[in-house]
Amino acid sequence: MPRSFTKISDLSEEEIQFVFRSCSEIKSGKTEPRPLKEKSVACIFTKQSLRTRVSFEVAISELGGSPIYITGDEIKLGVRESIADAARVLSRYVALIMIRTFKQSDVEELAEYAAVPVVNGLTDLVHPCQILGDYFTATERLPNLKVYKVAYVGDGNNIANSWLNLASRLPLDLRIGTAASTPPDEQILNRAKENPESRILITDDPKEAVAQADVVYTDVWASMGQKDQADKKSRLLEKFQVNASLLAGASPDCLVMHCLPAERGKEITDEVMDGPNSVVFDQAENRLHIQKAIMAFLLRQP
Repeated sequence: MPRSFTKISDLSEEEIQFVFRSCSEIKSGKTEPRPLKEKSVACIFTKQSLRTRVSFEVAISELGGSPIYITGDEIKLGVRESIADAARVLSRYVALIMIRTFKQSDVEELAEYAAVPVVNGLTDLVHPCQILGDYFTATERLPNLKVYKVAYVGDGNNIANSWLNLASRLPLDLRIGTAASTPPDEQILNRAKENPESRILITDDPKEAVAQADVVYTDVWASMGQKDQADKKSRLLEKFQVNASLLAGASPDCLVMHCLPAERGKEITDEVMDGPNSVVFDQAENRLHIQKAIMAFLLRQP
């Protein structure tokens, strides 16, 4: 069975570090891998996308391949035909499958039956490429830290879950500030707590979460597919807004991160998002480089 990347914990700590080194070499131009030369990649989107679509299509092209954009309406994965059959068919045509969708179980079933690697571009549960790219961004900007103090404040969503998955593999001082009714996934949280090299804090006090943090991270309070909960979550999470007052409690050199798109004036203010600590557009760029490194790694596996 080929190696797939459905979540960060699919990789060992050593493999993650290898991907980071590869990403650095690719970004610097030291290496120009072409593992997709004269090959195609199926890119399945059942969710709208800007960064995921463009960064993957550019990455695939620059790795020598041809991306094939497939919408959810076209294939109706799991409805028009089973996910297993779709995986088997696509494997006869393409060298790799990338999927951005709602259900994590769909990605895992696709990976189970595909004869080629499957990469998770996003699900409601996790956003693994994003967080590897974000951690890489932190290492570029704050290269001398051994353990990063990362404060994620807001909804306990796929971003929070993916930081926890990373903490299960790498040493992190991870603080998640969220309301009691919007926690991250319990199983993922418990797995992260099993790593003795990481410190995990869940708190409903945003100031406690960001205290002396090296990274302050937020995301929209109601993710795609959950906009009917927007008003409710805004009331629950308004005190977790990343603004100048909250940022004052973090390290003076902290990095402000957001996976985008942002709802400016809600989870983050313009002053902070456009301020000197913000690296949100560096994060967006690094999606391209980390996804190249991830795909190149998977395609090298026996």
